[in-house]
Amino acid sequence: ISGWHGDNMLEASTKMPWFMGWMVEHKEGKAEGKCLIEALDAILPPARPTDKPLRLPLQDVYKIGGIGTVPVGRVETGILKPGTIVVFAPANITTEVKSVEMHHEALQEAVPGDNVGFNVKNVSVKELRRGYVAGDSKNNPPKGAADFTAQVIVLNHPGQISNGYTPVLDCHTAHIACKFAEIKEKVDRRTGKSTEDNPKSIKSGDAAVVILVPSKPLCVESFQEFPPLGRFAVR
Repeated sequence: ISGWHGDNMLEASTKMPWFMGWMVEHKEGKAEGKCLIEALDAILPPARPTDKPLRLPLQDVYKIGGIGTVPVGRVETGILKPGTIVVFAPANITTEVKSVEMHHEALQEAVPGDNVGFNVKNVSVKELRRGYVAGDSKNNPPKGAADFTAQVIVLNHPGQISNGYTPVLDCHTAHIACKFAEIKEKVDRRTGKSTEDNPKSIKSGDAAVVILVPSKPLCVESFQEFPPLGRFAVR
């Protein structure tokens, strides 16, 4: 393939007779071709988790004249429709969605991966903020976590980390300081098996299971149920 000369980009090139093409097998069948555009066409879109309960972390909240309060964010799981009664965790504010828009076009439903703005009734801009998570009040709504258990891998940290260490966590769109309340065990990074119970401290290269306590209310979910809301970075 040559992007510079355009060989095997949009149509098969005569300059590379040695290249026999490629072939890939899916459950849906075989796909084969010689050029880049065919390879792109053969990629199957990932399955969207529309069957799970709604989770939409807020990236921002706007006040738009003539419309009102418009939270903005990406649907991670579930479906958002006008008329849905949503709850914003961890503040536990409940309201109705009046309309849903993406790229200035009204949507009948927003699915995972869509970056949308949605207009809500009787909620002021000051009540909502980045890091809150919207969910369906009638279907497993999101809640704030008083504490949570997490597996942490220390990639690069000067010195040692012991109980009481309080870094800032970036979890979905939230940035909140969380305290390492208890380092329960050191584990093997590859197998996840416990190597030491209740260690005094952990350092770069270690993996551990710890109990974290957020300094402010934080909405976090189990990684098994909602992967985008169950992973975080510590800085």
